[in-house]
Amino acid sequence: MRYVYDFDEDSGSGRELLGGKGVGLAEMTQLGVPVPSGFTITTDACRAYLAAGGAVPDGLDEEVERHIAALEDRTGKRFGDESDPLLVSVRSGAAISMPGMMDTILNLGLNDVAAAGLGVSTGNPRFALDSYRRLIQMYGEVVDDVDGQRFEQALADLKATRSASQDVDLTADDLSELVDTFNRIYEEEAGERFPQDAREQLRRAYRAVFDSWNAPRAQVYRRTYDIPDDLGTAVNVVQMVFGNRGEGSGTGVCFTRDPATGEKRLFGEFLANAQGEDVVAGIRTPEPIGRMRDRMPEAYDQLVDTLDRLETHYRDLQDIEFTVEDGTLYLLQTRTGKRTATAALRAAAEMVEEGLISREEAVARIDPGQLDQLLHPMIDPAADVEIAARGLKASPGAASGQIVLDADTAEERGRAGDDVILVRWETTPDDIHGLIQARGVLTAHGGMTSHAAVVARGMGKPCIAGCEGLSIDHATGIVTIGEHELREGDVITIDGGAGTVIIGAVPLVPPAIDENFGTILEWADDLRRLRVRANADTPEDAAKAREFGAEGIGLCRTEHMFMAEDRLPIVREMILARDEDERRGPLERLLPMQQSDFEGIFEAMAGLPVTIRLLDPPLHEFLPSLEEATSEAMRDRIRQLHEANPMLGTRGCRLGLQFPEIYEMQVRAIVRAARAVRERTGEAPLVEIMHPLVGFREELARLRELTERVAAEEPEVDYLCGTMIELPRAALRADEIAAEADFFSFGTNDLTQTTLGLSRDDAEGKFLTFYLEHGILPRNPFEVLDEDGVGDLMRIAVERGRGTKPGIKLGICGEHGGEPRSVAFCHGLGLDYVSCSPYRVPLARLAAAQAALAEAGVTAVAIGG
Repeated sequence: MRYVYDFDEDSGSGRELLGGKGVGLAEMTQLGVPVPSGFTITTDACRAYLAAGGAVPDGLDEEVERHIAALEDRTGKRFGDESDPLLVSVRSGAAISMPGMMDTILNLGLNDVAAAGLGVSTGNPRFALDSYRRLIQMYGEVVDDVDGQRFEQALADLKATRSASQDVDLTADDLSELVDTFNRIYEEEAGERFPQDAREQLRRAYRAVFDSWNAPRAQVYRRTYDIPDDLGTAVNVVQMVFGNRGEGSGTGVCFTRDPATGEKRLFGEFLANAQGEDVVAGIRTPEPIGRMRDRMPEAYDQLVDTLDRLETHYRDLQDIEFTVEDGTLYLLQTRTGKRTATAALRAAAEMVEEGLISREEAVARIDPGQLDQLLHPMIDPAADVEIAARGLKASPGAASGQIVLDADTAEERGRAGDDVILVRWETTPDDIHGLIQARGVLTAHGGMTSHAAVVARGMGKPCIAGCEGLSIDHATGIVTIGEHELREGDVITIDGGAGTVIIGAVPLVPPAIDENFGTILEWADDLRRLRVRANADTPEDAAKAREFGAEGIGLCRTEHMFMAEDRLPIVREMILARDEDERRGPLERLLPMQQSDFEGIFEAMAGLPVTIRLLDPPLHEFLPSLEEATSEAMRDRIRQLHEANPMLGTRGCRLGLQFPEIYEMQVRAIVRAARAVRERTGEAPLVEIMHPLVGFREELARLRELTERVAAEEPEVDYLCGTMIELPRAALRADEIAAEADFFSFGTNDLTQTTLGLSRDDAEGKFLTFYLEHGILPRNPFEVLDEDGVGDLMRIAVERGRGTKPGIKLGICGEHGGEPRSVAFCHGLGLDYVSCSPYRVPLARLAAAQAALAEAGVTAVAIGG
């Protein structure tokens, strides 16, 4: 098997083999874009290496050696030469972009002698020593797991001694001393001298990059973004070009459009006399990309022209890393740029206007999960706030939370339900687990393209980077923001869109949704087949759902109405009643309250279907605990209603059959409300009455008779009578149950529990977390539908239900109805609608359109690295 390809070779495969970065370098080479020479070690090699427990596949080292020889011929330099050596970088590059999650090493090939030789051959010993100290640190951290903080502290100590504010202020003599210090640190930590053989450096480096595929931060990132664990990473070995050769050199990161807003303008940052990691890792705070025009006008003009070519070629927003060496531009990477939801929508809509992509492609390339970003709160414009400090507007949105100073604490506190803001000098890829749980991120260093900014934008979290008014004393836990001295645990508010930090909590308001949001969703509505409803229990929820484009209510839970302060005493009176006659009194008092609830919801959803689920939970849920009971009669009733497993006990239709007067009251309230709304508005609601937890045909037959008998009191009201499918038996016997039903709604929250034998409350945060972390389950079945188990039961129910009644209406009302992969499954299953919480309705609309497009063969295509 072949494992290595030069950038100018045709591998016959794409990103799955070469990784996103390798494909990008190969395509840019073939487009004539200025790219350093190099080659890619494929993902096949990584997978073979990992499968063999860290053993290099046969022939790989020899194949790499042949490509190094070819690279030497192209460059006219020799790898390991002591006077003018060929130097290379080793960069990871997965098929799916995972920014910052795996490892990179620059300047491979230097050693004590070669660094001196490079200084002589270039006439720039400072540059040679700066490159060498960087290699020792990066190699030590990546290959030998040396604590990077030791290197950073040594650098900081030397700068303090020399009164140097920036790395570039250090002289060649200073850097010579620093190289000696770094070599000593390496030997103390690694137990051996820094390797002087260039080929040994290379072999160990690409093995370390392979190993970084399974680094904890990479595993966390893959779980968060549902990236398969078996893809592996490619390794790109690239001829070094140097941005740290002096003021005529530099490095930068830029985007073809603003990744925060989507505006068509060059967006990025640049650092003169620096290497790429200085920008990406936030080691120095860079300058805006426009400053490059003044320093290096020819390279800047070439960069602008190249960016236009790349965006036209890839037909999407590009994220580019580049280096300028003595005035000559080189591109090191291009990939589809991470962007906020606002930017994604604007860029897609404007690219359609520009004729770059079609409407179908625009809809296909928006990540439905990103739409949640647009529904996050912002700082109330009317709030009186005092700005304590300012930084770079790295990722929009606002959040309040308690200060935490490390990622582990952020993860722990966030998982416990606390709102926290991760405050760091700068973030690193190892902080990913804390970033996931934090409400937002504030850093003292770094720029708009630093690790914190890129990751926060991708997650839809606010981020402020490069906040000069921020200082952190980890030893004392004191955080200074402007003139304010705070401690870990104090509350701050950050506004990533304005770059402002405020002391204390600030009122937040829902954001305004712009025209691009509406445009993309209108296009999506034209493409989708699935209808989208909302789960809503109040008129306010129903109105919000309609505002977000819901086409009805798929689940209205009546038990929530019983919990209201003015009703709970009446409900408890009904539960404590000794017989049916006593129960009917409080039920009569509840009737007008229920009717009023339904009228409000019917008016908010005028002309659209509303599915109302009759009382589902067991009666004990409306009573206090035994210890809090206020009378002996109540304590006796609590004991009577006690069940060892109430989820599988007297609830749902079982409750309605034992106490039919409860369901009679609810049906009466529904049909009376429907009549009243029709008389007031002239528009009849489309009423659907749903009986929960049915497992046997006879249960639904008896409850249908009850429904029809009571509804006959309002003969002019049309309605449907159906059931939730939330028990495996109901799915398996759907042909029998369909004879009594006008519709089925899959209650996948409970269907997942009853199918998998899991109690969600007991599983999540306990053994289910273990299962996910150890790969026993690929994803949480309560978040993403278990297609093989629960999905198979749904498939059986659809086939058998429609076999009995071809026109039966089918939907889903579990929260899976707002999860994109589950929506796609429901589309393929032929359901009529999905239903989810109001704020997930836009997501479901987009996901339903993408499911239809995927069926037609239209999918989003991206490049990554």
